[in-house]
Amino acid sequence: MNGDDELRREAVPDEDTHADTLLEEELRQAAAVLDPVPAELLQSALDAYALHDLDARLAELTFDSLVDALPVRGVMDAPRMLTFRAGEVSVDVEVTADGLIGQVLPPQPARIEVLDGPRTPRPVAADALGRFTSHTPPAGPFALRLRTGAEVIVTEWLRA
Repeated sequence: MNGDDELRREAVPDEDTHADTLLEEELRQAAAVLDPVPAELLQSALDAYALHDLDARLAELTFDSLVDALPVRGVMDAPRMLTFRAGEVSVDVEVTADGLIGQVLPPQPARIEVLDGPRTPRPVAADALGRFTSHTPPAGPFALRLRTGAEVIVTEWLRA
């Protein structure tokens, strides 16, 4: 085998890589024109990334009545009950067609934001007993951001 054959063999992968890169770019442009990402989805993705807060603790879902509770005979539209826990703080939330009702435990005042997809966060205040109410039901995936004094806690995102 002479030196020219080796040069041709080495050049082929570069040509293939270049062709693949061009094809990938053409496909990206076609997708952007024929099937663009909806503006609401893009905004939701940006909002979800904005939640990335190194100081915030993630509250883990420890109870979900859709998964963990036994069904009650005769009850068709039972509210969904959720419990989140982050260290010593837990949040009980009841999701109904009328909104959210919840309590922060141990009881304490808190500022709570209901993060609900493309909508702007809705502020809710928890009273001295930790009770709060949001009169707007979540319309899709939602999470809660709690501010209790100097601590920030964010719940997992769930579909209502």
